[in-house]
Amino acid sequence: MIQPHQITGLVLAGGRGTRMGGVDKGLQNFNGTPLALHALLRLQMQQGGLVGDQMINANRNLGAYEAFGMPVWPDTLNDFAGPLAGFLTGLERCETPYLLTVPCDTPLFPLDLAERLAQAFEDEGTEIAMAAAREEDGQLRPQPVFCLLRLELLESLVVFTQAGGRKIDRWTDQHRTVIVPFDRPDDDPQAFFNTNTLAELHALERR
Repeated sequence: MIQPHQITGLVLAGGRGTRMGGVDKGLQNFNGTPLALHALLRLQMQQGGLVGDQMINANRNLGAYEAFGMPVWPDTLNDFAGPLAGFLTGLERCETPYLLTVPCDTPLFPLDLAERLAQAFEDEGTEIAMAAAREEDGQLRPQPVFCLLRLELLESLVVFTQAGGRKIDRWTDQHRTVIVPFDRPDDDPQAFFNTNTLAELHALERR
C-alpha cells in the first residue's frame, strides 16, 4: 500500500495556451485563484494525506509561479513538447516513490484522485494508474494527463522521448497501466472537464 506523503504532486502548466489566445493558462483565475495555485490547493486536500511534496511544471512567467511557494521546473525538452515533457521533468525532480500528474486547467479534479489511483498499486505489477471518466456521449474515456507513476519509469521515458516520442498513450501502452474509472453515482460528472478557452473557464465558474 502507498503510504502518506509517498506521492509528489505535479501541476502541469507548461503549455502554450493556444486555444486561450496564447495566455499563460495556469495564471488565469478560477473563482479568484490562479488555476495552477488552485490545483496545488486541491493536491494538498487529497484524502488520505498521500500527496506530500508538490511542484509545478511551467515554461513562462516562472517568477509568478514561484510565488505560489512550490518548486517550479521548466521542460527539459525544447519547444513546448507537451504534457509528456512535463512527466519527464517531474520524474527527474521527484524524490518520492510515486509521481501524480494533474493539469492546471481542470479545476474540479477529485479530492480522492490520489487515493483511488493508489489502490491500483495494491497489485505490485502496476506501473501506472490512469484516471478515466464518462464524457457527454456516455463513453468512459481515459484521462491520460491524470496519472500516478512509479519513479522507476524515468529511464523508460527518457528513452522514449529521446527517440522523438511525444504521445502519452504510446508511452503508457508500453507499461502495465491500470485504468481507474471515476464513474460512481456520486462522482462529479464535470470533475475532469478541462477549460481550453476563457469562455469555458468562465462558464465553469458560473456553474
